[in-house]
Amino acid sequence: MKLRVKKMRVLVACEFSGIVREAFARRGHDAWSCDLLPSERPGNHIQDDVREVLDNGWDMMIAHPPCTFLANSGVRWLFQDSKYMTKELRWDYLREAADFFKKLLNAPIPHIAVENPIPHKYAIELIGKKYDQLIQPWQFGAPYSKATCLWLKNLPPLKPTKIIPKNQVQQQVWKEPPSKERWKNRSRTYRGIAEAMAEQWGSILRR
Repeated sequence: MKLRVKKMRVLVACEFSGIVREAFARRGHDAWSCDLLPSERPGNHIQDDVREVLDNGWDMMIAHPPCTFLANSGVRWLFQDSKYMTKELRWDYLREAADFFKKLLNAPIPHIAVENPIPHKYAIELIGKKYDQLIQPWQFGAPYSKATCLWLKNLPPLKPTKIIPKNQVQQQVWKEPPSKERWKNRSRTYRGIAEAMAEQWGSILRR
């Protein structure tokens, strides 16, 4: 007998682009994004603090918490003042970011994936758990390099869908020119990764 995919309630936390949300929605799931910003794409979107909706009976959550104070790329600023803030204030923001990260990772939702760039060791200590998988866009059909870590709860690691030859892979993220939109352009999920999440993880509950 052919198994039918069960419709799931999926929350995509801290997503304004709607890319992951729509990948699940196209497969028939009741998918919602949630962010303090409005959605860039039409669709089910909750413009609010995601902590207010974690208890709303979701089957799965894909979360993209802010990485500014957790990412290894900025670890040196924990030990020196910048023109924007003191190192003491940055440590305070680091602890707040880690608490928010843990709130998502430990939410009362059966299946969870939390996404972030490679974290520094202080972030891992505060989160209390190293990432379960590291993926790259070039494993999912995009010719770019951008290391992305996944913390997984009751979800299998993602399987690559279309590997791009190494001689065709480009660096893109760090080349993004300074602008008010830089952080948004760097934070959007690549479509190939979103499609893999929806296809592979959207099929784990069957009837």
